[in-house]
Amino acid sequence: MTPTTTTTAARPDVETEEGGFGLAVQDSLTLVRRNLTSLRRQPQLLVFTAIQPIIFILLFRFVFGGAIQAPGNIDYVNYLLTGIFVQTTTFSAIQTGIGLADDLNKGIVDRFKSIPMSRGAVLAGRVGADAIRNVFVVAIMVVVGYAVGFEFTNGVLGAVLALLLILAFGSAFSTFGAFLGLRFKNPETVQAAAFPMIFPLVFASSIFVPVQTLPGWLQAFVKVNPLTLVTDTVRGLALGQPFEVWPNLGWALLWMTAIVAVFGTISVRLYRKA
Repeated sequence: MTPTTTTTAARPDVETEEGGFGLAVQDSLTLVRRNLTSLRRQPQLLVFTAIQPIIFILLFRFVFGGAIQAPGNIDYVNYLLTGIFVQTTTFSAIQTGIGLADDLNKGIVDRFKSIPMSRGAVLAGRVGADAIRNVFVVAIMVVVGYAVGFEFTNGVLGAVLALLLILAFGSAFSTFGAFLGLRFKNPETVQAAAFPMIFPLVFASSIFVPVQTLPGWLQAFVKVNPLTLVTDTVRGLALGQPFEVWPNLGWALLWMTAIVAVFGTISVRLYRKA
């Protein structure tokens, strides 16, 4: 048997073979490049992805900003922007699901499955490309935020760590979007199913308003909502007092790990059956 034949035979189950992890990473990076190339051919998608959070920024900053009081001496625009950063990367999970569903409809996933490739590469490639897109969108939001009065007030290190946490949570939550895409297999259905699931998480959180201003019966849910824990951690890193980093960071990381473990595993299994 030639070396080429041996390599080809090993690839369908690269996760269990020697060097399999390296091959899986290579496959994933290849699909990241493929998805970014596809995104570059649709610049309007990037534009509209950035427009929605900008509308939220302007709406809450200039329409509701005067009616909402942030905790402590924090300016509401700083309170608001740190929340909208998290909201934006959360909503990006919908695009992950739509992208996978579109690939399924076009038969691209069938082509991927017909060639020797790591089972998790399609999922990792889509999530990785969307993570890079999130970097672009968050960068635009930071620029717009500074234009309307936002600023990081806890130093450069705090700002960098806050942004890294935002992007990491967006990538983790994208596995939920991947689950929706592989489960419903239709872009329109994915979008219709995602909004009623994600919207309650976003608005029943501390993204827009302090938890203590909400009804008592709702606060119990809001306090354990992963978006609240991530958002409050981001605020602690980006703005400092009165927001705490610990133990919110521990709970946020725990939620992120659980989301990836559950929806990442389910998504790989759904991919195998697609």
